[in-house]
Amino acid sequence: MAIYHLQIKPVARSAGRTATAAAAYRAGERIRDERTGALYNHSRREDVLHKEIFLPARLDRADVGMEWARDRSQLWNAAEKAEPRSDSRVAREYQVALPPELSAEQRLALARAFSLELADRYNVAVDLAVHAPRPDGDPRNFHAHLLATTREITPDGMGPKTGLDMTGEVRSELGLPPSRQEFRTLRARWAELTNEALRAANIEARVDHRSLEAQGVDRVPLPHVPRYAIAAERRGERSELAERIREGHRQRVAAAQREREAKHADAAAGTPAPSGSNAAKPEPHRDPAPSQDMDSRRRQAVQDWLKYRANPEQANRGHRSETSQPLSMDEIRRRAVAAWRSLRARGAESQRSTESGRERGVGRDRDESERARDPPGVGDDFSG
Repeated sequence: MAIYHLQIKPVARSAGRTATAAAAYRAGERIRDERTGALYNHSRREDVLHKEIFLPARLDRADVGMEWARDRSQLWNAAEKAEPRSDSRVAREYQVALPPELSAEQRLALARAFSLELADRYNVAVDLAVHAPRPDGDPRNFHAHLLATTREITPDGMGPKTGLDMTGEVRSELGLPPSRQEFRTLRARWAELTNEALRAANIEARVDHRSLEAQGVDRVPLPHVPRYAIAAERRGERSELAERIREGHRQRVAAAQREREAKHADAAAGTPAPSGSNAAKPEPHRDPAPSQDMDSRRRQAVQDWLKYRANPEQANRGHRSETSQPLSMDEIRRRAVAAWRSLRARGAESQRSTESGRERGVGRDRDESERARDPPGVGDDFSG
């Protein structure tokens, strides 16, 4: 089935990346960076199915003088030279999955349509490279890399920053929506283009850029297993990372199933089901501050002892009745020890009750946290 995948990320110097290296790798070409003198040679790549540079429609004419921008080496060296800062974003990449249900010509037409829209939308140059699936990867993984300039393209060279690379202040002054909204718009547009291509090809499959929750689909998203882990397993090697990812997915599926069953049971009983970690949890039973009561009794016993030693007759007045005899020192000690032992027994019983309630609460908390945990993202590895 067709899957949705659109990843947008910058090519930034702060991460040690260059536009010349990114373009050479994706297009499978040999490019020398005139700024640093580094040579990037990927001309031996055999999985590049198509490569093409797109310019805005208003500049894509022979009389405008844009030949330099159609040359991959000149284009990306110009992009590098236009950025003076050491942390500049020198390019922006859009990675997309091309539906395997489409033919090679239909996949190419889809990638070209998106490239043209980006070029016209932001007035940039877009360098398209369509890649075949890796030999050791998923055979359905047809994908494309769209490398776009972060500055407007002009007959005289690079212009001002544009698109997602404009600052928030500039976007606000121009009346443009925030970058976050722009990301959502691009994601929705890629889904529309993909579904239009599938519909034109009479294919029933469709893609959706929204999350499963937003679609109303009650299912835990499939886990993302890195390509190198899958490749290791296909070589017959064991990947502990892949095993941990799949085990975590199984636990999330089981937790979601338990939550569904609990909701059905509560619905049948006519009681509302708790929702995730926000559900109210009953407080375990606690006796009123046994440690504080114990301390007060200990202090009282000591005071009685000291008072008796200072004045036995005066101390006994508080403990005698009309028919009782004065309390001896041994009696005061005996009563204090008995009270202390009784209080210790009550404290131990209260502690056991508290711990039992806490264990029951922890069990509930663990179940709720499993249900409330956000699932991982959906998608395959489209690098390469």
